[in-house]
Amino acid sequence: MGYRCIQCWCPVKTLYVQYSPGNIRLMKCENCKAVADEYIECEIMILVIDLILHKPKAYRHLLHNVINQETMKFHGLLWKLAVIFLLFESYRCLILESSKGKLGSSNSVSSLVSICWKVLMDVIIGNLMFLLTFFFMVKMFFHVSITISRCIDLLLTLMISSYFKIFLIAMMVWDFPSSVIFIIELFCLSSNAAALKVMTESTMRRCVWTCFSAYAIKFIVTRILELILLGQLMQGWSQMPFTFSKATMI
Repeated sequence: MGYRCIQCWCPVKTLYVQYSPGNIRLMKCENCKAVADEYIECEIMILVIDLILHKPKAYRHLLHNVINQETMKFHGLLWKLAVIFLLFESYRCLILESSKGKLGSSNSVSSLVSICWKVLMDVIIGNLMFLLTFFFMVKMFFHVSITISRCIDLLLTLMISSYFKIFLIAMMVWDFPSSVIFIIELFCLSSNAAALKVMTESTMRRCVWTCFSAYAIKFIVTRILELILLGQLMQGWSQMPFTFSKATMI
């Protein structure tokens, strides 16, 4: 993918020249004559603040000049981020179940199994539908071919731009209402749209609609699966007294 100027998006050969340890000179872009990437000399907190503010320059620095397929173990990072992302998704589902009072009051094995099954469906099937919808909307809105390399780039973009899920860790320490989760999801949606805009250089409206459609399909599918699972459990529980009484009579 190569390095990019965060100002004008043009490719650059190198971002800086290092004369000695700690002594570097930032390179300028040949197209716009500005410093190609000013974030190289900035503190990490400045980058984090600019990411929270959804500044395109910060996303360009992170997605193209830091996470570069030519300069780092790209696929290893992808798998690590995928595992972390799924763990955060699982914890989010457990928090929602706990807010409904199901997690603390579930003493039977069948209740625990149903909760684990619901979390598994939400994390695996829900995110699978999210990705399929996201790739479909990207193909439809941006008219690009969905190759394996592009899918990997978009997948990595989604996981990195969902960094706000790390604030779920704070819910382990402090008692927050479950509505905070929806605020985190809303912020992740806007961050996904900002990162997608940087990757595709398209309009923000298309990027927002793409991400919103993926989140909406994920929500609808998980709610349908939850209703189906609830219906099966209720049907199984309604048959248990009849089976028990029949066995007692025998």
